[in-house]
Amino acid sequence: MSLITVTDLHVAYGANTVLRNVALHIEPGEIVTIVGPNGSGKTSLLRAIIGATGVTKGDIALKPGLKIGYVPQRLHIDPTLPITVARFMRLTNKVSKSVCSAALEAAGVPDLLNRQMSQLSGGQFQRVMLARALINEPDVLLLDEATQGLDQRGSAAFYHQIEQVRRETGCAVLMISHELHVVMSASDRVICLNGHVCCEGTPAVVASAPEYRALFGTGTGGALALYRHDHDHNHDHDHGHTHEAAE
Repeated sequence: MSLITVTDLHVAYGANTVLRNVALHIEPGEIVTIVGPNGSGKTSLLRAIIGATGVTKGDIALKPGLKIGYVPQRLHIDPTLPITVARFMRLTNKVSKSVCSAALEAAGVPDLLNRQMSQLSGGQFQRVMLARALINEPDVLLLDEATQGLDQRGSAAFYHQIEQVRRETGCAVLMISHELHVVMSASDRVICLNGHVCCEGTPAVVASAPEYRALFGTGTGGALALYRHDHDHNHDHDHGHTHEAAE
């Protein structure tokens, strides 16, 4: 059974319909990336899946007992608030420090447990957010532009970590990304969204789809097609460069 099945989904805010006729499914262990222009409903879709946004019409079916880890687009913490990483991670989930430490290690930042949240770099902050999402050993990770504000090197490292998490835990990943140059490296499937599903498939199929090119231009087709990445990391010669996509 699919982990998540979305059927004929409509989401509206007042008179403004942001999603219509959206259908998608997430299978165990796969990485699926949603791309689309600003205002295309990407965040609304994730929020509907986790129950934070109401559904106007349609259905979202979750596999019974499904555990979801969610990394939001941004989270503001008052820099004057003295709170350690350990305390932050246990705010809504009273787990042991050893569980927090294991989650931080899985997120690639094992040494941050006693650091103040206000002292973290952007990349470290996002890794802590990822660790917090991993505490409950989720079946699926939802990431809403989790690398926003990071430079290219930081983004690439974060997506590399996501692939490692998937390899080690077997969890599925559904993520929104505005960085088209990393989609090829990180995704099994791509869904192009613009209020509705314009096209979907492997990155190579989506890159050549007329609907995708109408939204992003032909330059991004090259970005998707040229940035290649071996999932087993046997070949590391591609890791030193990326291809900028024209938004």
